[in-house]
Amino acid sequence: MKTLFASLFLILFTSLSLQAQNADAILGVWNNTEKDARIEIYKENGKYFGKIVWLKEPTENGKPKLDKNNADKSLRNQPVMGMKLLKGFVYDDGSWEDGTIYDPKNGKTYSCVMNLKNLEVLEVRGYVGFSMLGRTVEWTKQK
Repeated sequence: MKTLFASLFLILFTSLSLQAQNADAILGVWNNTEKDARIEIYKENGKYFGKIVWLKEPTENGKPKLDKNNADKSLRNQPVMGMKLLKGFVYDDGSWEDGTIYDPKNGKTYSCVMNLKNLEVLEVRGYVGFSMLGRTVEWTKQK
């Protein structure tokens, strides 16, 4: 009987640790589709976030590039470098869901879902309303 409980505990512990490993598979630095920005995905309080850590062109007219297209006028003076693009994702059965993605190129925030195509490619789908009404891009893992 003790062996049975020990075996069940081991199976449960292994299963939970594999799930945690899968959930954290997106952690690290990713190149966006255009390869003009790198986004670091990190975990905070059990949720996943992403911030810009590199820009191909970090300055404009000799000054840090600003979030000039933000719909909120009070945020238009914030630098794009270091900006949080991905917010509040939770891992659920192979997908990172319930988060948002901000696009500094147009100043809009979208609902978002992310899936690993493989360990080197992350599919990022931004959408409004239903996920069928959106656009998917592929980010590649920075080496």
